[in-house]
Amino acid sequence: MSEINILWADDEIDLLKPQIMFLEQKGYSVTPVTNGIDALEKFQAHQYDIVFLDESMPGISGLETLSRIKLISQDIPVVLITKNEEEYLMEEAIGSQISDYLIKPVKPQQILLSLKKIIDNKRLISEKTGNTYRQEFQKIMMQINNEMTHQEWADLYRQLIFWELQLDLTDNQEMQEILDMQKSDANREFFKYIKKNYLQWVSAQDKDAPTLSNTLLRNKVKEYLNDDIPTFFLLIDNLRYDQYKSIEPFFNELFKKVKEDHFYSILPATTQYSRNAIFSGLTPLEIYQKHADKWFFDDEEESKNLHEQFFLEEQLKNFRFQGKMSFTKVTTNKIGKELEDDILNLMNTKFNAIVYNFVDMLSHARTEMEVLKELASDEAAYRSLTVSWFDHSPLFNALQKLKDKKVRIIVTADHGTIRVKTPLKVIGDKNTTTNLRYKTGKSLNYNFKEIFEVKKPAEAMLPQSNISSVYIFAKEDCYLCYPNNYNYYANYYKNTFQHGGISMEEMIVPFIVFENK
Repeated sequence: MSEINILWADDEIDLLKPQIMFLEQKGYSVTPVTNGIDALEKFQAHQYDIVFLDESMPGISGLETLSRIKLISQDIPVVLITKNEEEYLMEEAIGSQISDYLIKPVKPQQILLSLKKIIDNKRLISEKTGNTYRQEFQKIMMQINNEMTHQEWADLYRQLIFWELQLDLTDNQEMQEILDMQKSDANREFFKYIKKNYLQWVSAQDKDAPTLSNTLLRNKVKEYLNDDIPTFFLLIDNLRYDQYKSIEPFFNELFKKVKEDHFYSILPATTQYSRNAIFSGLTPLEIYQKHADKWFFDDEEESKNLHEQFFLEEQLKNFRFQGKMSFTKVTTNKIGKELEDDILNLMNTKFNAIVYNFVDMLSHARTEMEVLKELASDEAAYRSLTVSWFDHSPLFNALQKLKDKKVRIIVTADHGTIRVKTPLKVIGDKNTTTNLRYKTGKSLNYNFKEIFEVKKPAEAMLPQSNISSVYIFAKEDCYLCYPNNYNYYANYYKNTFQHGGISMEEMIVPFIVFENK
């Protein structure tokens, strides 16, 4: 540990020599002064890591000294030390952004503990987190290499995200790199697992299949439609599990979490397929067969998600749902503000479906805009950007209005995204779709070992625009590029967030239920 420089102001500083000697023996450097004026002079002339202030000093008080110090350096940690235990003083000190508050007489161990909490906190957390993850590493590797059920895969994914978020709080780059490699290993095995089981799941041949996009409302939402509690079904497009966990504290501040669950997105893990499946309760093939006028193939120009409200209304009829419903799709900040203004009126509606497109727009904009590429350069930055958006969004403002109401909030997504790093060559005709994580078309040429190929789309409950069309899905962090200008596009899209293929990030989707506290 490099030497920590402490400025300590107390009019009875001579009585604190035992404490100062104790700290110096522990490797700290202490500059003692007897009043606030001297403290300010020293603080302006030298660099300090932390300041200890006596609350009651002659001349200017500890609180006044604190306010002047904060004008010089807002981020400097300050510990206020006082004989006064009055509540108003504590509140005023906390409001002035002190880092700790100690009551006299202070013992050396109290001072040391305060220093550890403030100065060494990040280092100690980093060391502890790194050591604990190191111990868990082998257990996780054993899980990855064992046969697992879909529930165990979801549990493993949540475990990896837990460690990813923990390591975000540290500077332990070595452990973060090890975790990245472990996530890659997990996705490699997850791809094999999906390749082996997915067709049985989606065609309803496996009675132990997980809840998929098309069975989400039936399996996990329908049970909440039987009471009179207004329910807000909030689908934030493209929200990954780690992004949800990053904004979860905002929800916990307002509501009580009663259930944390997940479902699996169907393939392709894209808005057109997965979200239409959620609201219709049908697979893409069934949508095409029953509502051919409302399904558009990838190579058609029309918008692919114009009929979600119709699909939802039809599915609710099948549930014999009794009551009013609403459907709101937020695609601009203006619509978001309109929802914020109208949210309390929706309390009179039993089921309110809200699609919030921000995260999807963010991920696509990130691909195209250089500024956002810089802002969201990796997963941690992507999560941070999501938190910043949510904190200042009309959505959060709307939820705050529901805080004290008897409501139910269901938070979910349609699919997630993965940061792609490995380009793969695919050859196809001019009608081949442009998505980087999956493609559909005829006469596709590719390395079949690198992808999941569905030669008979009906087996995956997918429609086909041409009798010889096939679907292919990228594995792990791969992305599919054409040979034309291959190097340019491989570099252009590398490290962008994409969706449509097979990864835990794209397919394992959060499903959380909150109620009023």
